[in-house]
Amino acid sequence: MKANRIDYTLLLVRLSIALVVAAHGTQKLFGWFGGFGFEGTMGFFTETIGLPYILAIGIILIESVGMIALALGALSRLISFGLITIMVGAIATVHLPNGFFMNWLGTQAGEGFEFHLLLISLSAVISIHGAGAFSIDEKFLRGKQTAQKTSLV
Repeated sequence: MKANRIDYTLLLVRLSIALVVAAHGTQKLFGWFGGFGFEGTMGFFTETIGLPYILAIGIILIESVGMIALALGALSRLISFGLITIMVGAIATVHLPNGFFMNWLGTQAGEGFEFHLLLISLSAVISIHGAGAFSIDEKFLRGKQTAQKTSLV
């Protein structure tokens, strides 16, 4: 495996996204870090926001289990695209009325969407470029490419 600067950058981006989003995912799934846990989050998503049950479960799983896969570089483009979709949905359904900035001073009705835009941008990098050399995706892709080249010869 020959790694370059982009591979190190993609690793850094993947690990950063995974760490930050997994913290939010464990709030939703387990109630850790002051979160509402699975029941409370499902209630908020399905009753308050009105999301379908299956979509609410998908959000929780992508933000928790999906971040483990992303950190390892497995299904990275798919998970990153899912995260982009979640963040766009979060902006549209909850955060847009609160403006751009996070609610650092507690003076707004809720959180703004600046955090979500950062996650969309970082996730787009992985969606476009893939996970890089330090990933499970690359191991499987490289093996598949080698097998295809061998079968063509």
